Amino acid sequence: MKKLLLIAAAAVLPVLPAAAQVTPQTIAGGLEHPWAVTFIGDGNMLVTERPGRLRVVQSDGSVGAPIAGVPEVDAEGQGGLLDVIADRDFAQNRTIYFCYAQPGEGGNSTALAKARLAEDLRSLQQVQVLFVQQPKIDSSQHFGCRIVDRGDGTLFLTLGERFIRMEMAQQLDTHLGKVVRIGKDGSVPADNPFAGKTGARPEIWSYGHRNPQGATLGPDGRLWIHEHGPRGGDEINLPVAGANYGWPLVSYGLHYSGEEVGNGSPTRSGVAAPIYHWTPSIAPSGMAFLTSDRYGEKWRGNLFVGALAGRRLVRLQLDGDDVVAEEKLLEDFARIRDVRMGPDGLLYLLTDEQDGRLVRLQPQP
Repeated sequence: MKKLLLIAAAAVLPVLPAAAQVTPQTIAGGLEHPWAVTFIGDGNMLVTERPGRLRVVQSDGSVGAPIAGVPEVDAEGQGGLLDVIADRDFAQNRTIYFCYAQPGEGGNSTALAKARLAEDLRSLQQVQVLFVQQPKIDSSQHFGCRIVDRGDGTLFLTLGERFIRMEMAQQLDTHLGKVVRIGKDGSVPADNPFAGKTGARPEIWSYGHRNPQGATLGPDGRLWIHEHGPRGGDEINLPVAGANYGWPLVSYGLHYSGEEVGNGSPTRSGVAAPIYHWTPSIAPSGMAFLTSDRYGEKWRGNLFVGALAGRRLVRLQLDGDDVVAEEKLLEDFARIRDVRMGPDGLLYLLTDEQDGRLVRLQPQP
């Protein structure tokens, strides 16, 4: 009965008519399970491949050889080389940040590093690990691993709860199931909500997350994330400093066994509710706000989310913090892993396939 009610609740949103006609144009192919794309100027892009490779895709679509200097990654299961972003001042400092599954004693964990990209685009220099999720877990699942440059000298990083230790998402002495915030030098900001608190990891920004694989700043500078639910209950959240987002105490989904999460209620006192959720699950990954008018005024300010299981791109129309309508774009197109707005104001997608593609959405006149 619970599941039927959730589906009915999700169905009350109006179906959006297409506000723009778009054509998916493949820029580059032959990428092995690409995970993230970032823009580094002169029409060039950096793309990560989950097995542990970082490549340059040039404006003409040519794909460079793997860049040297990437640390060892654990590429089992969902692990590997995952997100990458260019520093806001990349043109001056050539700095990039990337996260990956780092192997080590006890298993693996999500790590965040920075490096300087060489002028010839062939190697990483001055690689420095800024943060390592603790503890390491013998699991190949739920790494999270989206990076956001907050614009104040700090970075957000999303962290999964590693699936087999989901209860740790509620424990403040671990980094599992958290969003963390650190300085670009690896330091802990003094105004983090748990800095200086006994029994809590000072890097934690928010907790009670499951597996957040989408993160971006809204037009007003606030952090938005989405995270995978179990069977249903994928969520969009706006992580507030110090807040608890409930996993595994509450969820709009069910455990894979079919059992209810917690006591079966999707809400609980002291737990922040998602602003939107999907049941059945679409398996969201990657998200971006469109701030340009390249697709017409109706798309500007909308939030775009990739779907892995859903094999589509989702457009969400917002009224403040409320999702008021949803449109399904590119249905049955591919497993979409990443969504970014490029410096040209157009949307770029990565498809999570053995022969993955970098795709640009071309507006039709």
